[in-house]
Amino acid sequence: MNPITHLIPEIRSFRPFVPAKDFETSLRFYEAIGFEAYKLGEALAELSLGTHAFLLQGHYVKEWAENAVMHVLVKDVHAWWQHIHSLRLADRFGVSPSAPPRAEPWGLTVVYVFDPAGVLWHFAEVTTPNGNQS
Repeated sequence: MNPITHLIPEIRSFRPFVPAKDFETSLRFYEAIGFEAYKLGEALAELSLGTHAFLLQGHYVKEWAENAVMHVLVKDVHAWWQHIHSLRLADRFGVSPSAPPRAEPWGLTVVYVFDPAGVLWHFAEVTTPNGNQS
């Protein structure tokens, strides 16, 4: 038995820190996508989509940001693609343009989105063996 099994139900949240090269630009980027922002300090905010959240911090290390990946498993990746594409994030925030969903050999169909600091986001849907999304 895991020695911390009794502590697990007491966890209230599990939120990674995400770096921001320019905190205010990154904050606007995430708000444009639809995240709700709750400022926790001058350069710290909780960003949430429903019960799912992360902490955006005004701390930037290039190697960290460019190797960070956030993974969002969704039911309909094409709906997310339509939403993300409609936002024109590359034009508005100078980020790399996103491409339409792509079925990957590891069983997910993914839309790749880079934030202003270079953090990569995977919006992904499980792909069934016949190539359809589930």
